[in-house]
Amino acid sequence: MRLSVNGATYCRFIYAVPFALAYPLLLTLGPETALPMPNARFVLFAAAGGVSQVVGTALLVYLFSLRNFATGIAYSKTEVVQTAVFSLVILGEMVTTTGALAIVVSLVGVVLISFVRDASRPAWTGHAALIGLASGGLLGLSAVCYRAGALALADGGVLMRAAFTLAFTVVLQTVGMGLWIRVRESGELVRVLKCWRSAWPVGLVGMLGSAGWFTAMTLENAAYVRAVGQIELVFAFAASVLFFRERPTPAESLGIALIMVGVLVLVLA
Repeated sequence: MRLSVNGATYCRFIYAVPFALAYPLLLTLGPETALPMPNARFVLFAAAGGVSQVVGTALLVYLFSLRNFATGIAYSKTEVVQTAVFSLVILGEMVTTTGALAIVVSLVGVVLISFVRDASRPAWTGHAALIGLASGGLLGLSAVCYRAGALALADGGVLMRAAFTLAFTVVLQTVGMGLWIRVRESGELVRVLKCWRSAWPVGLVGMLGSAGWFTAMTLENAAYVRAVGQIELVFAFAASVLFFRERPTPAESLGIALIMVGVLVLVLA
């Protein structure tokens, strides 16, 4: 069954809900026997993070419809730098000089790869650039808000606070996006529910990935977490070489090397 872009995206949320709710409940069977008590600060930041992530992701998808999308993608990768700014403003957390250098090095690597992947001449001003900056900013804001929300919980260890924040956020995003699809694409919700056999693994994998992100952001400055997370491009690069026999360009190889250097500096520092 063919789904729209919104419908396919919605599978990521709606089929993650059962797993996201089960995760903190399973944790209560261990040393942490009680769920945290939410408060106003938690609800505010978790909700802001959830909305920012959905809108930021939607803008990122929209970039692919633009002619100079590579410029937009490159600008969206300023997410790490913008995350560092939001961390300072919202949580008062600063990055070290070494951390800032590592972030810049990895950012240069990402920008190199983004432009190589598109043959069009990049335009550093204009619609695509603004959309890319907005996308990166919102995704960076969501990361900081998730960390702020998890830290606002008075009870529970790192795993429990991260799991509880994830469950709250996924439910909120599912309800919000479900209402949006119901208004904008009548009938799409029915199609999403009918394809549950092929879609539920998407929800499970998505929830597991998010659990890792939320736990890391509860433990450490969100800017560092996002910077280390750029290692995913290295794995994608390796997969393209090993499975699809694609030959990397010198610029791509340099970009990957810079990302690896940046991540290694962050981890070792």
